Amino acid sequence: MSLDNLVAIFVSVAVFEMMAAVGLGVAVRDMVAVARDGSLLARAVLANYVCVPAATVILLLLFDAHPMVAAGFLVLAVCPGAPYGPPLTVLARGNAALSVGLMTILAVMSAVIAPASLYLLLPWIVGDGQLQIDVFKMMSTLILVQLLPLGAGLGVRHFRPGIADRMLGPALKLGKGLNVAAIVLVVAADYHLLTEVRLKGLIGMLLLLMVSMVAGWLLGGRGVESRKTLSLTTSLRNVGVGLVIATGTFGGTPAVTAVLAYGLVGVLGSLFLAWYWGRRPVSCGAVTQVTEEGRVRADGSQS
Repeated sequence: MSLDNLVAIFVSVAVFEMMAAVGLGVAVRDMVAVARDGSLLARAVLANYVCVPAATVILLLLFDAHPMVAAGFLVLAVCPGAPYGPPLTVLARGNAALSVGLMTILAVMSAVIAPASLYLLLPWIVGDGQLQIDVFKMMSTLILVQLLPLGAGLGVRHFRPGIADRMLGPALKLGKGLNVAAIVLVVAADYHLLTEVRLKGLIGMLLLLMVSMVAGWLLGGRGVESRKTLSLTTSLRNVGVGLVIATGTFGGTPAVTAVLAYGLVGVLGSLFLAWYWGRRPVSCGAVTQVTEEGRVRADGSQS
């Protein structure tokens, strides 16, 4: 078995476990609350599935990116719903319950929207016929490694919360270990490509990150907590799911490197923004928090 094949399998296993752990820590009512707010959900979809991909296409055209690098950026651009959103939202003193709901809903939607978006957008960047995308195969993969474990975790949390409580801690620890190991494998396989990232590429990544943050902030509504939440939700992309797509479809190419590189930039940039917001004075009122296990607490009550 080649190293690229091993990376693809390991990344898929890591994402499968991570999504199961996410489901174990999410209350169904948080998803329902977000889904009922049609205006907010529509703005979140606009920010994540229209603004970020559109900005990505424009920047890739302006920077005249290599076709496979462009493919990697597009993969991550259409993969929102990162599990880092809720803890960074807590750090920023945003709305954690909203972040949990948005993360879960966007992750569910990406299993269908991400492959369809790539099918439509890639020809704009790399030209017709240069890259072949099997939409149905990609959807099947995401349903298997993303939706099924997420749904299973949600089901256990909803119907057997006591079991979910006992499983959540070990699941999160295992997920952290698998994610670290997956990143190490990707770096080992594509180290020579990572070292080729130049200042021009870094500037492009930072510009895309800033555009994503601003889009989320502007579409976040009137409340500061909501704006912070949507800004972080939009700036953070789901690196794990992006790597599943990239290693499965573009394994051994700069596309995988682009996903990892921009994923790291997005996480670090969003962490800095959340830290900055968290240090600023806040107005009086309830502060929503997320426990270490990922469950939501508001005003001291446990979900």
